[in-house]
Amino acid sequence: MGRLDGKVALITGGARGMGKSHVRHFVAEGARVVFGDVLDDKGTAVAAGLPPGSCRYVRHDVTSEAGWAAAVSTALDTFGALDVLVNNAGVLKFGSIAEMPLADFRRILEINAVGCWLGMKAVIDPMTAAGGGSIINISSIEGFTGAAGLSAYSASKFAVRGMTKAAAQELGRFGIRVNSVHPGGVLTSMTLSGNGTFDQASGEAFVTSMPLARFAKPIEISRLVGFLASDDSSYSTGSEFTADGGVLSGPGY
Repeated sequence: MGRLDGKVALITGGARGMGKSHVRHFVAEGARVVFGDVLDDKGTAVAAGLPPGSCRYVRHDVTSEAGWAAAVSTALDTFGALDVLVNNAGVLKFGSIAEMPLADFRRILEINAVGCWLGMKAVIDPMTAAGGGSIINISSIEGFTGAAGLSAYSASKFAVRGMTKAAAQELGRFGIRVNSVHPGGVLTSMTLSGNGTFDQASGEAFVTSMPLARFAKPIEISRLVGFLASDDSSYSTGSEFTADGGVLSGPGY
């Protein structure tokens, strides 16, 4: 018996990093999953590595309203229901306010914030028809505090945090729960890339500042997301779930 037996989930940004971990964990816990990305080769490879019939990959640009309609339709047509949405897709680019081009700022907001809003909007009708569901929006510790060089990312993640609370207020009467997850430093290609947050020196400084002096593995975040997708969290909505190794617990950050 898996924690997510009988659930159908739609997960965005599932081709790599935390998203790939979420897809694999949900399938392992018994869910059937439709997951999307714009990295078709990677997404197809993830799907090929999972049991036949357990998941389906679709190309999905989260900034496109038509793309959201197609992804939701795929879940309904393939598995007959939609119980869970994980708004995971996101991008991160380091740059000071003085140096960041406006186009980069807008792109980050479009993907991280507008994409999340469109996802919540797209699943309201099918989840309402089914009598409820669970939406999990992946924010960040940057949804609580700012950091130099991350103005766009912080703006987007603060937005996700606020939208989660507004959506919880609006959708509770339909049995739809909406919560946000706020990871700290997670070992993924996004955070360790040239456009990411950490080089070796800054990564070591970040680690030494936290009570649990290490980066998270993606599966550690996926287990929390899985809990929020499950009926075990049935009385949680409009809440913020932090998995940051204690970064926000004190002044070391």
